[in-house]
Amino acid sequence: MFFHTLSQSVGENYANPRTCFFHVLFKAAALAFYILFALFIDNFVIIFVVTVLLAALDFWVVKNVSGRILVGLRWWNEINDEGESIWKFECLDQESLARMNKKDSWLFWWTLYLTAAAWIILAIFSLIRLQADYLLVVGVCLTLSIANIIGFTKCQKDAKKQIQQYASNTIASRFSSTLQSAFSIV
Repeated sequence: MFFHTLSQSVGENYANPRTCFFHVLFKAAALAFYILFALFIDNFVIIFVVTVLLAALDFWVVKNVSGRILVGLRWWNEINDEGESIWKFECLDQESLARMNKKDSWLFWWTLYLTAAAWIILAIFSLIRLQADYLLVVGVCLTLSIANIIGFTKCQKDAKKQIQQYASNTIASRFSSTLQSAFSIV
């Protein structure tokens, strides 16, 4: 009874518990697989392939699914005809962003940063143990994590800038309409 009530209350706190679950699942799976198999199995190829595959699945899920659902943000990068990298950002409108669940958002951002921190710690361990091959695995996973952090951080800054522009335009238009109505009465 207690566990049912506990799980029910936890599920009610998150607006998107399934998305939250999968947001955490691939991160945890990549880290757990790497740590456990590096400790107990001495087959670098299997560790590399499975860990990088899980990290790539995490990258895709975060970038294309959980980022949209949990924080209302999406990013991608394009290369134009001149070969320049162009960042593209999407965010929900101001009303929808204001309705985003705080716990979903908290989980999204904290797991994004904690996963990168865990990969950094594992990179330090690989350096200390002089295991360049395992450092390669950690480097790929860390790169994917950092790419999502950079993409979503830039996207969040762009969203805040759009909200500020919207707010200032709304205030300016209301001010001008108030002035117009005030002078039209006279």
